[in-house]
Amino acid sequence: MSNHTRGSQDDWDAHWDHYAGSASQNPAQRMRHDLIARLLCEDAGKGAMHIFDLGSGQGDLVLKLAPLLPDARFVGAELSESGVAISQRKVPGAKFLVADIFQPPAALNDFTGWATQAVCSEVLEHVDDPVSFLRHAGRYLAPGARLIVTVPGGPMSAFDRHIGHRQHFDRRKIWTMLEQAGYSVERTYLIGFPFFNLYRLLVIARGKRLACDVETKSAGTSAGLADFVMKVFRVLFHANLLDSPFGWQVVATARKNPA
Repeated sequence: MSNHTRGSQDDWDAHWDHYAGSASQNPAQRMRHDLIARLLCEDAGKGAMHIFDLGSGQGDLVLKLAPLLPDARFVGAELSESGVAISQRKVPGAKFLVADIFQPPAALNDFTGWATQAVCSEVLEHVDDPVSFLRHAGRYLAPGARLIVTVPGGPMSAFDRHIGHRQHFDRRKIWTMLEQAGYSVERTYLIGFPFFNLYRLLVIARGKRLACDVETKSAGTSAGLADFVMKVFRVLFHANLLDSPFGWQVVATARKNPA
């Protein structure tokens, strides 16, 4: 992600200090991670897997993938020192680096052309120039490496703006950005209809109060209703469609073009 910040919205150490626990319980994150795991497991047995998590957050995706792909090697790059520290505690066998893809540290040089698969999940909406981000990220992918991208679609909530979303996406926008950045798009999905859309509508309706709810929960204060709602949606999300014209979660798979 970029150091081109907009104040507190891009304070990723504070973000993971406040939201790491809630993110782990978020049914939307679990929905995304389940699909990413399914897509990556399609590649199991086709050779060595070197998986690069671009914007690895607090490590939940690698935590899910590591037991499913025990022979894979994992590297995560994340702006936040807090996120990297949490991730390394969760998955000691993986390597996580504090890194800005636009101004990469020397430690990332060891991974030039390394990745056979890469994931960029819920990152591009936080970046001022997603095409440039994808181009810079391509440095760490081998030619032909598979990239899985997830980005939000649908309307933006007050909470989205609070955590620094610049834009939301649709099929055409993410397809065009990937092609401009040097990738060949395999497929796009619009997942999550109907229950993810309903969940998002509740987030929109809650407005700015949601940030207070999440921070209260992270402080250890009881949030029984919120916990109950998330548990209900985790069940309902099993009935979401994996692709439809109406899903508000955008997913794309692409391959890095040869140089």
